Amino acid sequence: MTKDNTRLVAKPRSSSATKTGRIQIIEQKIDVRGVTHYCEWVRQSDDSRSKPVMVFIHGWGGSARYWRSTAEALSDCFDCLLYDLRGFGRSVLSEKTLKLNYELEDYAEDLAILLETLGLNRVYLNAHSMGASVAVLFLNRYPEKVKQAILTCNGIFEYDEKAFAAFYKFGGYVVKFRYKWFLKIPFVDRMFMARFLCRRINASDRRAFLEDFLLADYEAALGTIFTSVSKKAVEVMPQEFAKIQVPTLMISGEKDIIIPAEMGRKAAALNEKIEYVEIPGTAHFPMLEDADSYLKAVREFLRVDSIV
Repeated sequence: MTKDNTRLVAKPRSSSATKTGRIQIIEQKIDVRGVTHYCEWVRQSDDSRSKPVMVFIHGWGGSARYWRSTAEALSDCFDCLLYDLRGFGRSVLSEKTLKLNYELEDYAEDLAILLETLGLNRVYLNAHSMGASVAVLFLNRYPEKVKQAILTCNGIFEYDEKAFAAFYKFGGYVVKFRYKWFLKIPFVDRMFMARFLCRRINASDRRAFLEDFLLADYEAALGTIFTSVSKKAVEVMPQEFAKIQVPTLMISGEKDIIIPAEMGRKAAALNEKIEYVEIPGTAHFPMLEDADSYLKAVREFLRVDSIV
């Protein structure tokens, strides 16, 4: 048990472990509502202290892979749990999978079941983009399970029927026409990631995100487009932000064109529990574009020196 009554070890369906320097990575596969969810623990292998758990939630089209470097950096103070959302990354849907919805509330329930299965009673959350919307819904349904939360590149937006219709049409084409041979095109990862970034990130991270996007389940990718960017979300999310009772940090990238920083500022302004930080010269992946500034903001908010 940790100091906040969080149990770190649970019996997985399967697991494997690797070590890279001081970092130990333990892979697990956990059944959540009939879907095998890929999880991995990122820990410091030579540190025997009991630590609180930080859970990382990725955004649309990606996987936990792009959170790895952030988790490694924070592993001095946390045991970090990364997982792939249902239908994304390595949490693969099968023909036998029960017909499940792709509402963000359903993904919040997936997280609740995952934590219960692992015996995790209280955690920290660090969520990005669409994953941050899932986190907000989780915070308001299970506030007793989260000590502090970080929301990266999220916010509230206004409804525009024509713009939304155009987005759905474009998004449908993007999801439908995905081919593995795209990976063979020179510099395709740079072209694909250009609209998400203001600064360069590691080539391995660019390629990993493109690979995850190409492998994402069709129904999950399309379904979450319609649920995360919708009239319902426009109406519901401001209310959800206003209800948050858990101390929360909202981090926006100054140059983000996917979820502009103004949307994050508006969300934070709805609730005194939400602190707001904007990282200059970054876009939709500030944790990769300017890791030092991102980690500094996170550590200051969490006051990590007093956690363990």
